[in-house]
Amino acid sequence: MELYKDVLELYIHIPFCVKKCDYCDFLSGPFDADVRRDYTKALCREIKWWGIRLSDKLIPSIYIGGGTPSWLEANYMAEIMDTVHKYFHVDPRAEVTIECNPGTVSAENFNIYRSVGINRISIGLQSANDDELKLLGRIHTFDRFLHTFEFARVAGFDDISVDIMTGLPGQTPAKLTHTIQQVTRLQPEHISAYALIIEKGTPFYDRYKFDAVKQHAGMETEALPNEDQEYELYKTAQMQLVAHGYEQYEISNYAKKGHVCQHNIGYWKRVPYLGMGIGAASLLNECRFSNERNIHDYIAHTDELVMENFRQESPMREDFQELSRQNAMEEFMFLGLRMNAGVSRSDFRQAFGLEIDGVYGPVIQRLRNEGLLEAAEGRIFLNERGMDLSNYAMAQFLQ
Repeated sequence: MELYKDVLELYIHIPFCVKKCDYCDFLSGPFDADVRRDYTKALCREIKWWGIRLSDKLIPSIYIGGGTPSWLEANYMAEIMDTVHKYFHVDPRAEVTIECNPGTVSAENFNIYRSVGINRISIGLQSANDDELKLLGRIHTFDRFLHTFEFARVAGFDDISVDIMTGLPGQTPAKLTHTIQQVTRLQPEHISAYALIIEKGTPFYDRYKFDAVKQHAGMETEALPNEDQEYELYKTAQMQLVAHGYEQYEISNYAKKGHVCQHNIGYWKRVPYLGMGIGAASLLNECRFSNERNIHDYIAHTDELVMENFRQESPMREDFQELSRQNAMEEFMFLGLRMNAGVSRSDFRQAFGLEIDGVYGPVIQRLRNEGLLEAAEGRIFLNERGMDLSNYAMAQFLQ
């Protein structure tokens, strides 16, 4: 794929947190200070190993996710960022995001983040209602979030994103509206509104698994919102956020003008990305792979990295999948159609050497006839009804 051959996004995984939230199935958990120190050293070694091999790539965005990256000592974060800048060609205008949770970050942390080139903050709030935060197993209150937001602003961050959640047990449009009103009065540049997913292996799954089955079957539920209520909450968030001056640019993401998340857009456009740290996923040279998930194995295997051996394969890499052109075209469509702007005909042609209508013409026409998809100015995109039925619409491009 020649479309983005000279650029590479970076994802850095920090798996540490004070405690796992009850709904979370991410690769994270509480680890002691020794593990945090050893992991930082191992991560820096992996960053160096990859940076030596990919120094010709321009880095337009870096995303530091977790876990709770802000729970890692700030001096370790500075060491990680210094290593990135030493071994990768980071664009001076690059968007560099770190996820922070209230209750895990101080004013001094934000000052250090600024000093090492981080210029975007993503704060995990989830709800402005303390009873919902307690239900979710969060360690903070809404008041603690307000202090965290203020710390970030005082430190000079002018690009702040706030995460909220919809579809919580017992959540009503009124409670969601209260959260949105409390958040928007702070005027963050970006808001992500994610729907709760009940994942296996979490306390929420043990608590709500039967309700989740009923929800997906369109049946009446007990604690979770039913299908109609879930849709009402989604539309409530959409209408409220748009009314407060945020543009929806993707199914779950809203931004003030000039503040879309470039890293996420790159993911939906299939810009190559490299994930470093345990469990981190990558898309490189039309291959998908991820790192091993055991933190102790990961730390041990980074000692096997030989900087000068350019033929060496990463000993942490697993789940390797080489994508066929058909796989790549399907990804181009169902990832790209998550964005309100949809997909570009010229980008498809440049990426695959084919006309999009020659591959997906019948599907495109059928979705247009069903009133879900539109085409204009060289782009194909889902309209409002298509976004409401996006799972169905995007599935039509999978063979």
